[in-house]
Amino acid sequence: MGFKIKKTYTFAVVSALYIALFSTALLSIIQLFFSHFYWELTFLFSLGIFIFSVLVIQYRSERFIYQRVKKIYNEISLLDSASLRSKSITTDMATLEREVKKYAAIKKIELENLKEREEYRREFMGNVSHELKTPLFTVQGYIDTLIDGVKVREQRQTYLERAQKGVERLVYIVEDLDMIAKLEMGELSLDYSEFNIVNLTQNVFDMLEMQADKKNIILMFDRKYSKTIKVKADKEKIRQVLINLIMNSIKYGKENGTTEVTIEDLINNKIIVRVRDNGEGIEPQNITRIFERFYRVDKSGARSEGGSGLGLSIVKHIIERHDEKIYVESEFGIGSEFSFTLEKCE
Repeated sequence: MGFKIKKTYTFAVVSALYIALFSTALLSIIQLFFSHFYWELTFLFSLGIFIFSVLVIQYRSERFIYQRVKKIYNEISLLDSASLRSKSITTDMATLEREVKKYAAIKKIELENLKEREEYRREFMGNVSHELKTPLFTVQGYIDTLIDGVKVREQRQTYLERAQKGVERLVYIVEDLDMIAKLEMGELSLDYSEFNIVNLTQNVFDMLEMQADKKNIILMFDRKYSKTIKVKADKEKIRQVLINLIMNSIKYGKENGTTEVTIEDLINNKIIVRVRDNGEGIEPQNITRIFERFYRVDKSGARSEGGSGLGLSIVKHIIERHDEKIYVESEFGIGSEFSFTLEKCE
């Protein structure tokens, strides 16, 4: 291994000084015992002992530390020996101890992060397989039935339509996966423009009105916005943010409930858009994880409502891609509020 020794002579000098003093004292006692004392000889002897001790102790300590550290790095496979080659190993024991402790603390954090990532990877793969296999099995079941032969024409048409819905769900999941992958890798470009956020929200209301009517949920603004509120952002991406947030409020909303959108000035060049509902709310332990891919607060209910499980994760990435912030406040059994900031146009 080709790592360097960063030489510090403190330990060798102090140790050699003690040896020289002890040797000088011993020599002086011997000379006094024979009733002769030679200052020149004593000085030269002490100086020689000091220099010799410094060289020997320095060399031996360097070799000892080098061999010990090399052994540690060779025995512990989790430590990257390549990182050692670019650093110097000090011969000062106190400094070396601090550096080793610091290095060990860093590696401990890295190991904990690796464990968390591995756990997240296993959970993610399990979620992906669950989301994909449901529509796949649905499509496979209806196709197998059609292959076996269905004589009634109307029944064949029904099976084909159900198989088509399964395929559409698969396409929806794959498209969302593709989008979130591009967002995470920074490959999805933003097409900034100036647009009226009030009109865009109203368009989303019109689009989702039928889904809201099924649960008798009212989609509304908190007040009448008489003036245009222009923002600068990617219009289509913000449309998707609003669709996902309002769809979630409908999905998890109570029968005969409301979904309310508020647009407020935050600071001079910022606004904040709030999407508030009086639905089932989110339990505190789930709030920190709701923006994770495929994470569902209600495992069974959410899947029965459909969706890819990627909506909130996509929302978060889109808003952060705009260098803006997204917030969530919720009280279980009372309702939730999702809000995000945008750049305002004067």
